[in-house]
Amino acid sequence: MTPSPLLHLPPISALRAFEAAARLRSFTLAADELGLTQGAISHQVRGLEDQLGFELFRREPRRISTTAKGEQLAQAVREGLGTVARAIVELTKTDAGPHLVVSTLAGFAVKWLFPRLIRFDEKHPRIELSIATTGQLADFSTGEADVAIRYGLGRYPGLHVEKILDEDMFPVCAPKLMRGAKALRKPADLAGVPLLHDDITKLEGHTPGWRLWLSAAGVSGVDPAKGRRFGQSNMSIQAAIEGLGVALGRAPLVADDLAAGRLVRPFDLAVPSGYGYYFVCPPRALERPKVAAFRAWVLAETKLR
Repeated sequence: MTPSPLLHLPPISALRAFEAAARLRSFTLAADELGLTQGAISHQVRGLEDQLGFELFRREPRRISTTAKGEQLAQAVREGLGTVARAIVELTKTDAGPHLVVSTLAGFAVKWLFPRLIRFDEKHPRIELSIATTGQLADFSTGEADVAIRYGLGRYPGLHVEKILDEDMFPVCAPKLMRGAKALRKPADLAGVPLLHDDITKLEGHTPGWRLWLSAAGVSGVDPAKGRRFGQSNMSIQAAIEGLGVALGRAPLVADDLAAGRLVRPFDLAVPSGYGYYFVCPPRALERPKVAAFRAWVLAETKLR
């Protein structure tokens, strides 16, 4: 019987010591990172070289560098340890613990998710739901989040992806901007008021904004770049509520403010942005009861719009 190659693998401690030294290009720094002595790191690396039959480092005064074979092995060790770490994270997440982390943009969290969470809490009181707001895509492999609601085109290879909301865009403003001598009566009147922009992270090479709407409205006398800029959609919406200008409302994010009368639509034209909001998670995460519960709740909420 041919022995398994796993029986001849070097000790994991030696591989970790080697990888740290290769990455940091220093036995001393590797020792500090792993809580060992420099001599212990050097000893483990030398033992690994003896076992493999070739040198992993070029040793020079006050510095080391990997050989070609050393660099190849270092990359393989990093990939292997990363695979193990991801597997451990995924396996330990299969429990039925109560904590669920949802990653999403701040604007979506504040203007859509937060006002509805009371209904989730009432339906699932044992699930401790936390919201992580970020403009970056969550790294599910590290346990940074369990699920995400992402804004874009839905292109997330290797993940479970469901569109939950489409997005139309249209101007919104405080009711007071619809009154008086400078009231907004036609799209060209936007030339006389500040435009409010939400500079969210660019996706797929562009972010739909005022230029798209003004072009669809056939307006040429309004500078689409003028006005005030904000880093989040909820900030530009709040500025519109305060009467600081006219925001380009993204339908899911302004629906509640329109219904409450805090905002109004000065013009009827709505333009599809081409983007949408997506429920995203690793495929196996759907097997976890708390993820399945949150997904079902989100889908039910989006049907209420």
